[in-house]
Amino acid sequence: MTTDDERLRRWRLVLGGEADGSCRTPAGQDAKMDAALAALYGGGIGGHSGSGRTAGLGGSAPRVARWLGDIRRYFPTSVVQVMQRDAIDRLGLSALLLEPEMLEAVEADVHLVGTLLSLHQAMPETTKETARTVVRKVVADLEARLATRTRATLTGALDRSARVQRPRHRDIDWNRTIRGNLKNYLPEHRTVVPERLVGYGRAARGVRKDVVLCVDQSGSMAASVVYASVFGAVLASMRSIATKLVVFDTSVVDLTDQLDDPVDVLFGTQLGGGTDINRALAYCQSLITRPSETVVVLISDLYEGGIRHEMLKRVAAMKASGVQFVALLALSDEGAPSYDRDHAAGLAALGAPAFACTPDLFPEVMAAAIEKRPLPMPDDAPPITDMMPHQ
Repeated sequence: MTTDDERLRRWRLVLGGEADGSCRTPAGQDAKMDAALAALYGGGIGGHSGSGRTAGLGGSAPRVARWLGDIRRYFPTSVVQVMQRDAIDRLGLSALLLEPEMLEAVEADVHLVGTLLSLHQAMPETTKETARTVVRKVVADLEARLATRTRATLTGALDRSARVQRPRHRDIDWNRTIRGNLKNYLPEHRTVVPERLVGYGRAARGVRKDVVLCVDQSGSMAASVVYASVFGAVLASMRSIATKLVVFDTSVVDLTDQLDDPVDVLFGTQLGGGTDINRALAYCQSLITRPSETVVVLISDLYEGGIRHEMLKRVAAMKASGVQFVALLALSDEGAPSYDRDHAAGLAALGAPAFACTPDLFPEVMAAAIEKRPLPMPDDAPPITDMMPHQ
């Protein structure tokens, strides 16, 4: 139960100096928390970006460094990361991230990595190594969280996708075998006589599936680029999957040869610029040598600057040849993304609905694509009928 005093305390921290007399003046640690909030958000919840209401983080690196230390001391990590993003957006502090001492003071997360990638062309040499250290820490944390489950999920999918009709006893898929032989049930013996055994195929040592990750590197896709680079490295570490990573804006860059180090991949991207999905898909199409064993994953908000009808024709051609085509509007934890609904409708009409995907769902999506079964779309994905063009 939250007491009235605690409620008033929280409201005072939210409202800042604009709170009325019913909220007592903060003291002790609350006063320091209030000062840290006021420095970013000003006197109340309606502070404006760049307005005089902010309490003066200004452009002073020492002052900002002290503020960063304060918020890490008084707030949990999740709140610190939000406040850092707000400071960068509201107060234009991106330039300060070019200083090594500032990078050492921040709480590193996916969003900070995206900001650093957008700035790395302007970074002085003295900052670049610090920036790589920050990015490497975030990437290592993501790999530790995502890699094991991804490999396990996809290894199972690869085994199941290679079902055989004359399996050895230990390779029999009993669930499918029983379902496929229910017509042979003998009531008097209370048993099923299996005329046909269905089994798991053992994944061969060679390459079983080809995966092409085609990633939009326009500015709005920063978090998706980070996650896609990590997943690309994880997939590339699996011998049964031949993985290629292609990033694009109005040009197309193949980063496949850097997949052994996702940090190199990330610093090989150039966030920002326009978008030419059609051009990127044309390049991806040229990489396909085994259509029926290939999964193409387009990660883009679908704001196309290229030729729309050509883009859709390419997707249709790939699907007709046997390619499993997956369209993700985002690969991140950021919630519902902004995207081009007309292009999403065009893909849905081809049987390739586009939806946003969290990093935790991505292994299941890839497993379904490998097994050629319906994709597990999130609960909040728009119904396919809502994507279809209106008659």
